[in-house]
Amino acid sequence: MKIIPNGTQPTVEGPQSWFTGKVHINSPFQASEPARVGGATVTFEAGARTVWHTHPLGQTLLVTEGKGRVQEWGKPIQQITPGDIVWIPAGVKHWHGAAPDSSMTHIAIAESLNGSAVEWMEEVTAGQYQP
Repeated sequence: MKIIPNGTQPTVEGPQSWFTGKVHINSPFQASEPARVGGATVTFEAGARTVWHTHPLGQTLLVTEGKGRVQEWGKPIQQITPGDIVWIPAGVKHWHGAAPDSSMTHIAIAESLNGSAVEWMEEVTAGQYQP
């Protein structure tokens, strides 16, 4: 068993290659092999979002605060709020982030396949974010 005490992991800014806008990544975790699960608590400031991406084994988002958006490639944007659980299946191209007028925090959980949990792609344009 391993306990990571609250506050012992540094908060880091989300890199521009993965996000548009200000994003804070808190308490990242990665299980030891043979487990493959990892994740973090991610806070998006208003209007901030991920780039388009996929996960080889899918991703679960647990929305804890604020208002957000999530979109699967080729489908309409969906609103998400605290208490919502979002399951994104393996290989589905998508993005997620805050609403234009609210920050949003979620816990993101994904499993790695061959050492990778995500494939980052192109930026979500302003027109895609706010059609």
